[in-house]
Amino acid sequence: MENTDRPQQQNKFSNWLKTSITARMLMVGFLIIILLIPLSYINSLIEERSFRQQDVVNEINDKWGNNVLVYGPMLKIPYKTYTETSTYNEKTKTYLKETQTHINYAYIFPEQLDADVDVNSKTLSRGNFESAVFTTNMKFVGAYIPTDLTDKGITSEDIIWDKASVIIKTSNLKGIKSEMILKLNDNSYTFQTNYNENNKGYNGYLDVLESGFLKTEDVQNTENSQFSINISFNGSKQIELIPIGKITTMKMSSNWADPSFIGNYLPNDETKTISKDGFKAEWKVLHINRPFSQQHLDKIPNLNEFAFGTKFMVMVDEYQKSERSAKYGFLVIALTFLIFFLIQTMSKINIHPFQYLMIGLALTMFYTLLVSISEHSNFLKAYLIAGISVIALITLYSKSILKTIKFPVFIGLSLTALYTFIYVIIQLENYALLVGSIGLFLILAIVMYVSRKIDWNNG
Repeated sequence: MENTDRPQQQNKFSNWLKTSITARMLMVGFLIIILLIPLSYINSLIEERSFRQQDVVNEINDKWGNNVLVYGPMLKIPYKTYTETSTYNEKTKTYLKETQTHINYAYIFPEQLDADVDVNSKTLSRGNFESAVFTTNMKFVGAYIPTDLTDKGITSEDIIWDKASVIIKTSNLKGIKSEMILKLNDNSYTFQTNYNENNKGYNGYLDVLESGFLKTEDVQNTENSQFSINISFNGSKQIELIPIGKITTMKMSSNWADPSFIGNYLPNDETKTISKDGFKAEWKVLHINRPFSQQHLDKIPNLNEFAFGTKFMVMVDEYQKSERSAKYGFLVIALTFLIFFLIQTMSKINIHPFQYLMIGLALTMFYTLLVSISEHSNFLKAYLIAGISVIALITLYSKSILKTIKFPVFIGLSLTALYTFIYVIIQLENYALLVGSIGLFLILAIVMYVSRKIDWNNG
């Protein structure tokens, strides 16, 4: 009796799987969950390759030159301060007073600072990876007003005029391409690295360059001192300037087509132009726009947070696009399975769970093809090759399953529209969410329209 009942129960269960809409829905949902496992591995692969790319980019940038931040030029003027100490003498029963002299430094910012920055960008490659780098020539001109520290309690007699110098701080010491020569009035001065300044904790990550001692007539005068200096850098990522001038202006031009203006101050809208051939921008910062003064005693203040400039960014690189594409993997598999489910339900054609699984694996292969091909070509070509390959494979496979031509053609067209829709979303920046939401709404409306005549009560 038992042996007879068991085959009957198995047949009933098999027939229920074949005929019941609920059973097919459960089966499709279970397969979608199973396919999330290879999708997670693909996302991990993309992330690992992205980290590898970042490591290579950092290595290229480190050897070529990192981000450029310039803080200066500023006057460094030594001055004397005095302290008195009293020592009690037991023998004479009197106090002996002794005066000690200390050397401190005042840092004077320029009255006017104008920067003209010309940037030429290019790409450097290593293996399958490349990094965007640049060479920039920065021309600084400006003026210092006559030094007066009386409001700081420092008299002119206490200033050591013949030991004054000029300080420039930068984040990219290694990237400097040529000798730096400061022209101050009619005299010229060269720079060298000041390791003593670097060893003081307040300099942060910036290196300090210091000129030789200035001639007294360039510092102790009654008229403004005019200066100019050119600095050429090999750099990457971004260029920034700290607005230490009482009036600071910067003009920047470059062949880079995708700038991102960063920092506390944005360029003037009327002077900013961006095209496929590059950009031009101008900034103007007044002393009333920033919360620090023109004179500082004892140490150079850390003003990195007030820097402004341009980030030379890649809008969306290949791995970012692949990662964004893979995030839609669940949607692609779910919608493709939904199409097969609706065809199976409406046409009464039986599709085995194994066949669903093969279709799902083919869909996941799209992303491995996309990542591997994009490392040797651009993203569009990789997307086209991967998309055409997967769509052709699934269309031909569905022809053998569905035993007709109209359904495979419909499936091929649907997958083409779906992959095209995802590609458009990936390319968009500001309107990606809007276009994606509208597209999903239209897909839902189509599914609701197509499935309106299905008898859901049957199974």
